[in-house]
Amino acid sequence: MTNDRFHVQKFFYEAIDELRISYRWMARDLENDEIQRCREQNIEYVPFRHTNGDTRKQLLARAKHILVKHFTKWTESQRIRAEIIFEYYPELKSLYDLAMELTTIYKKYYDKDVARGKLALWYNKIEKLGYGCFRTVTNTMQNYYETILNYFINRKTNAFAESFNAKIKAFRTQFRGVRDIPFFIFRLCKIVA
Repeated sequence: MTNDRFHVQKFFYEAIDELRISYRWMARDLENDEIQRCREQNIEYVPFRHTNGDTRKQLLARAKHILVKHFTKWTESQRIRAEIIFEYYPELKSLYDLAMELTTIYKKYYDKDVARGKLALWYNKIEKLGYGCFRTVTNTMQNYYETILNYFINRKTNAFAESFNAKIKAFRTQFRGVRDIPFFIFRLCKIVA
């Protein structure tokens, strides 16, 4: 059995996004406090803008796609935005670097034993961070370590199984559930064949 790279990386990117969202909430709170202060002082509120013209909230909202995209595929505006994000939020920079390190581990054709060492070193870095949102990532790595490593044997994924599951779900949806299980299996075999 193999847990392919897509799911492992997806968990990690979701954890990074959770941290980005928490920063965005803090930016909203800060902006609301500034607006309230301006009201109390009876002056016009002018939001803080970064060098690229984004407000704090906009910067973090637009950072979502940057943090999941390889830096070689960034556009010029994304590169500028990333520089600003990483300057103001160094935690996101370190996490982004770890995400790219994981991508590199998966892209290189390592032997299973070499991959075990590389993933163990990567895992240790994640554990040292101590962020609560990465608990799912660390738990997944602990619970499925061997099946994650099986990817490196033949670099096979479970894409076929997932595609097959999607076909089954679509078939069940089309007929609004299953009452006659033997007939369902018979029809399912016809789809696969």
